[in-house]
Amino acid sequence: MSELNQQNQISDEELYAMIDEKIMEVGLTGYLPLRDKLRLRDWLFDSFRRLGVLQELVDDKTVTEIMVNGPDHIFIERSGRMEQWDKVFESQEQLEDMIQQIVSRVNRNVNVSRPVADARLSDGSRVHVVLPPISLDGPAVTIRKFPEPITIEKLLRIGSITREAADFLKNIVEAGYNIFISGGTNSGKSTFLNALSAYIPKSERIITIEDSAELQITHIPNLVRLETRCANGEGEGEVSIGDLIKAALRMNPSRIIVGEVRGREALDMISAMNTGHDGSLSTGHGNSPKDMLSRLETMVLMGTDIPLLAVRSQVAAAIDVLIHLGRLRDKSRRVLSIVEVAGYEAGEIRLNPIYRFEENKGAQGKTKEVSGILKKVGNLENTEKLEAAGIKL
Repeated sequence: MSELNQQNQISDEELYAMIDEKIMEVGLTGYLPLRDKLRLRDWLFDSFRRLGVLQELVDDKTVTEIMVNGPDHIFIERSGRMEQWDKVFESQEQLEDMIQQIVSRVNRNVNVSRPVADARLSDGSRVHVVLPPISLDGPAVTIRKFPEPITIEKLLRIGSITREAADFLKNIVEAGYNIFISGGTNSGKSTFLNALSAYIPKSERIITIEDSAELQITHIPNLVRLETRCANGEGEGEVSIGDLIKAALRMNPSRIIVGEVRGREALDMISAMNTGHDGSLSTGHGNSPKDMLSRLETMVLMGTDIPLLAVRSQVAAAIDVLIHLGRLRDKSRRVLSIVEVAGYEAGEIRLNPIYRFEENKGAQGKTKEVSGILKKVGNLENTEKLEAAGIKL
């Protein structure tokens, strides 16, 4: 460490050479098996350039979430089930060094005055950090991994959606319906949004807006990816999702994809959907489609002082279809309902259910495994965009 501090920059190859030299010096003082030398070499490199003790978990494709509750407690989620890992950080300082390494790579700051931060790893994994004194038992780090892009075909194989419903979604995405995806925490909203974006025609210009870049859209050549920025130590330079939505409107987008709306930026998103940007997509936290619309109304009211009925009519005009996701008791992620926002009548938003997940009655209460089907319960009422695009349901 002292030698590294004396040098401004050093490449990975030079760092490996320094590590090899130190290991050889230790080997001269006593016998060190080759296996231990190789393990020590990787461990030292990971400590300086990667995530140290967590790197093994990051490289493990079966691990979907890593939760660090202070230096001595590391939990992981594998196949939908949580378990405690048997390894720990050597000290809180080592954990804090790893955190600073992560946030600095994406030009973000986290410290005592700003103890909460979002960041991402080079592979697209999402990182959330909370430092003391907000986190009472030491730094808390949550890493949500996205090992590989999830496609609709894969969702079909694991039973998250039916072929009929997938074909329906393909048609309405191509036709340019505004779609909002709702669900609880860890229900798969970002994953489903990413899968759904594969249906967007290649000829369009897409602008994505996210807190931390997670979407993996590879088939669109005319793609602009925007990411928010936190304020600096003086409280200046912040670029919010709302700012990026306003900027995107001046960039001639065919569609705007907002990773997630959480607050007053919902007003800008609704405005964008109501100003001719058909086919826009976004996600948000909600317990049901109806609850999601209520939350959107609340978020819009946070950003403006207009009557609730006016907000409600704007939300109803902006969103065409709501897709609600959830995790069942067997930890599987499913599409629970697909609902059309069928208009605004008598001061209320009218919802038209199209698909609804129905669990097999005989399986309820007898087993943790869930069997059921996403059943069609209605038809799309607003078919104007489909007809204009020459698409038949």
